[in-house]
Amino acid sequence: MMVLEAVDLAKVFTGGDGGTITVLDGVNLQVARGDMVAVVGASGAGKSTLLHLLGALDRPTRGSVRIAGEAIEHRSDDDLSVLRNRMIGFVFQFHHLLREFTALENVVMPLLIAGWERQRAEKRAAEMLARVGLNGRTSHRPAALSGGEQQRTAVARALAMDPAVVLADEPSGNLDHANSERLHDLFAELSRDLEIAMVIATHNRSLAARADRTLLLEDGRLTDTDVREVVP
Repeated sequence: MMVLEAVDLAKVFTGGDGGTITVLDGVNLQVARGDMVAVVGASGAGKSTLLHLLGALDRPTRGSVRIAGEAIEHRSDDDLSVLRNRMIGFVFQFHHLLREFTALENVVMPLLIAGWERQRAEKRAAEMLARVGLNGRTSHRPAALSGGEQQRTAVARALAMDPAVVLADEPSGNLDHANSERLHDLFAELSRDLEIAMVIATHNRSLAARADRTLLLEDGRLTDTDVREVVP
């Protein structure tokens, strides 16, 4: 089943001098259920911009995106907000946890926003935290968690709504080697066991090597590539 599709996706920005900057120019992408795709490329190539378009955080200049068969380009901002909450899980380089809340409360948050009853939401959140290896850390606030534990909490939050696709932007970019490797293993395991479609932008060779496909974003377009040739 094709979970995520992008067709002829383009994004053009207008600079301060009135000139235009083309970041994406005709990107085509298909991601099936359980498919883990790594997007690599130089800094400034547009990897984050691509994820923002795929995740309905921004609108393309041209082209279309479909998530689980649903087109998103003509939806209202309110509709897109609901779609992001229910169908897309996001993991960023910085975990963006709410520091005044516990790990459990951080994972509960998107469920409550979606209208879940609190007891059911807390049960689901506890299950997801256990799934990422944080069963004994649910009552800890972010300041009491290690960097790796904070990022795994962010992964649990991204999974809470059982999304159609998870989008991750340099998810291990702020972690040391040991925690990065544990996170990389977790992504590969979740993609395989839960059959979640994933698109991960990364500079990390180890993470890209775990993907089913590695795509190079260069000159505004995506092409298949060998991770050994493009990730230092």
